[in-house]
Amino acid sequence: MAGGAWLQLQVALLLLVALIFSTLSPSEAEAEAEAAAATSTNLRRRQEVQSLLKRLNKPPLATIQSPDGDIIDCVHISKQPAFDHPLLKNHTIQMRPSIQPSGMYGEAARPFTQTWNQNGEKCPDNTIPIRRTKEEDVMRATSVATFGKKTHGSHHPRLAGVTDGHHYGVASATGDANYYGTKATINLWQPTIATSGDFSLAQLWISAGSYQNKDLNTIEAGWQDLAGGNWWLQVQGKYVGYWPSSIFTHLQTGVADTVEWGGEVNSPRSTTPMGSGHFPKEGFGKATYSKAIQVVDSSNNLKSPNGVSLIAPLPNCYSVMTGFSSTTSWGTYIYYGGSGCP
Repeated sequence: MAGGAWLQLQVALLLLVALIFSTLSPSEAEAEAEAAAATSTNLRRRQEVQSLLKRLNKPPLATIQSPDGDIIDCVHISKQPAFDHPLLKNHTIQMRPSIQPSGMYGEAARPFTQTWNQNGEKCPDNTIPIRRTKEEDVMRATSVATFGKKTHGSHHPRLAGVTDGHHYGVASATGDANYYGTKATINLWQPTIATSGDFSLAQLWISAGSYQNKDLNTIEAGWQDLAGGNWWLQVQGKYVGYWPSSIFTHLQTGVADTVEWGGEVNSPRSTTPMGSGHFPKEGFGKATYSKAIQVVDSSNNLKSPNGVSLIAPLPNCYSVMTGFSSTTSWGTYIYYGGSGCP
């Protein structure tokens, strides 16, 4: 091809490119740039998600497929994700508490199942079952950095009004300055969740510290091993595990200043039912309850709380009531729940 002809072709191509680009309006060009930026952001977030999943999902020694679609990984006890915490770098695993509250000795362990092991499946010895975290689990979080974390003020009945969207029907122990654990029998239902992202739960809280000072420590079930300092969880007579004292500030000293029991829902529109969806006044067979409520005192004894106060900021939506029976095994008990706000 002659030099002049090649030059003319180059000029024509440049003009063609210029014409193509000139056909985009400023708004179209801006939209295209935003789309490219969104694609880049999504790609970066997925890369962050995959990196997080690699850290969270430890290599299993066995895997169980649950009927509900979950995957249960049987991870060696020394490889569990808890030991990624910097404060547990040199932690020695405790298999049983050094001592337990009087009144719990000789308590027979009763079998309990979850969906994944209802047909007799179980993990090998020296492993623990961990639900495998999936990509969609992480993508539901506001960010990868906040996945699995609670912000200051979330999920605590004393902060009702501060915790937007969280509503409570809760009883709080009174009459003692310090608490070293608690025990209760919790009646469970399967409430209907009104909106995706809402939840409804029944649990107990053990806490110390201050929300205002941003040093609030909370445990959502358990009692403390006074000798070892760890806070243990026992379910139906079986030791499930413990929260090491080293990860706390105030609770590290072995003393909680608050113990609470009851229900919580996360429902910004206050429409999700709590418990069975029935109010406490409807009583046994309809309302949710926690019975045989006890606290652990400074002498490591289980006892009924000296008194309880009630927390129900929206009593027309979710409520709580308390009682005591000396003639049955119920002892100190509470009914709580509600259908939500109209």
